Amino acid sequence: MNKQPVIALALNAHTPFIRRQTPPLTAEDRWFFEALSETYLPLLDMFDRLDAERIHFRLGISLSPTLCAMLGDELLLSRYEEYLNAQIDFGLRETERLAAKGEGRTRDLAERWREKARERLRWFSERYKRRLLPVFDHYQRKGRLEILMTAATYGFLPFYTARPEAIQAQFEVAIALYRQYFGKHPQGFWLPELGWDPELDRYLRAYNFGYTIVNTHALVLGEPAASKGSFYPVKTPRGVFVLARDYYAHKDIVGGEHGFSYDKTYRDNCADAGYELSAETVAPFLGPDGCRTQTGYKYKALSGTVYDPKQASELAARQAAAFLESRVSRLAAAQAYMSDNPISLAAYNADTFGRLWHEGPAFLEALFREGAKRADFRFMTPAEYLYKQDLSAAEVVTPCFSSAGYNGYAETWLDASNDWIYRHTVRSLERMTEIAGRFPNETGIKERALNQAAREILLSQSSDWTKLLYKGESAEYARAQIEESLRNFTTIYEALGSNYLSTEWLTGLERRHNIFPAINYRVFRRKR
Repeated sequence: MNKQPVIALALNAHTPFIRRQTPPLTAEDRWFFEALSETYLPLLDMFDRLDAERIHFRLGISLSPTLCAMLGDELLLSRYEEYLNAQIDFGLRETERLAAKGEGRTRDLAERWREKARERLRWFSERYKRRLLPVFDHYQRKGRLEILMTAATYGFLPFYTARPEAIQAQFEVAIALYRQYFGKHPQGFWLPELGWDPELDRYLRAYNFGYTIVNTHALVLGEPAASKGSFYPVKTPRGVFVLARDYYAHKDIVGGEHGFSYDKTYRDNCADAGYELSAETVAPFLGPDGCRTQTGYKYKALSGTVYDPKQASELAARQAAAFLESRVSRLAAAQAYMSDNPISLAAYNADTFGRLWHEGPAFLEALFREGAKRADFRFMTPAEYLYKQDLSAAEVVTPCFSSAGYNGYAETWLDASNDWIYRHTVRSLERMTEIAGRFPNETGIKERALNQAAREILLSQSSDWTKLLYKGESAEYARAQIEESLRNFTTIYEALGSNYLSTEWLTGLERRHNIFPAINYRVFRRKR
């Protein structure tokens, strides 16, 4: 191919596994619904629109196994429709209340959000028939998307490299699920929290992954340091290609108060009517013990004034053009001293675009529309870019230990707020490996118990809970999730030792934590 700079967008779509069987739902239970409404459905709608208009777009997206499991869970999908209907009903009352108070602009916003809820219900129930994964797969088959894989329950892998059984379980369960949904083996692996340890190189090679993505400093401070920085892939000693996230592309959008997404013109996603109106008014959105949750009806901009959707949309389009100009300028500077095609890998968490930044999907669409007018760069998926390069002479570099999060060296997932977790998860891993070896050929109730023990171990390793503990956000909920999974595992372990297991209790647990229905506990057996 001709020497042309490349911009590769990569999104990490992940939601921790949360599945409450009985209402009322907590704020945490609604995270999945908010992500569906604000991020995943708007993304699919954007793909449909761009594809219909033949606008060139390419995107890499990691769909985590926990998110995939929730997108296929009938209980959660039915609950989501109920959630949207509650939003629609609430919107009718809101428009009447605001009209009676003479608040015309705010009343128009309430009507706008009500129409958005109705629109999402139509998309979800009628256009996509409640099945979103086949739509993502459709665009992957058309070459518009590349779907990456990540670890089964998004465990922070560098902390488990001394326990090979933990790593192999996170990989093998995720690969089986990916093949079930997408019918192929993935090329790229999204490291949970971008957590890299040199020991992971052998696992990526063993499970036949072509490449992975790390944070910028992993290459800049690698051994040896990558001479082309984040503008070109390197190769690990075992032959896995590594791309680095473009630090400046990430900073431009989420870099604190100066990032695009923090502009005061944009909607304040925290200023929700659910926190401001009387408990009686927002009754359908109250959690257990009357705790407040979001309704989706937000009327303020980050400036504190009434939100102006038109002004925000126009700003997103201008920022998209500025973002591309900045990327192309930096790529041109890199190209001046490179004989290769430089790349800017703009990698983000998917919920940045929508759930956290309401105008994010509009920004992405403006990027692709603006890019279609330019000939000085190309959008590609990460795998497409790698395929079109001559990588035979790629530098061999061992990236340094690194992560996303505060300071970039795993501090978010290991400090005084959450370090207590690991002694329990490691001890439970040892026990899981023990019983997987002690009961190699079980069937019936014992096999069901062992499979459920494997699920509980994987759930306890989720990096989401340690991150919430570190941030002090939903900390009690996060602690309860970890403790419940560890307690469930311990109950099964002790029951297997005493040869007594309550079938009723196990059946109830299987219904609550029904993730990975085809799991095989033998993934935890020690490999010789």
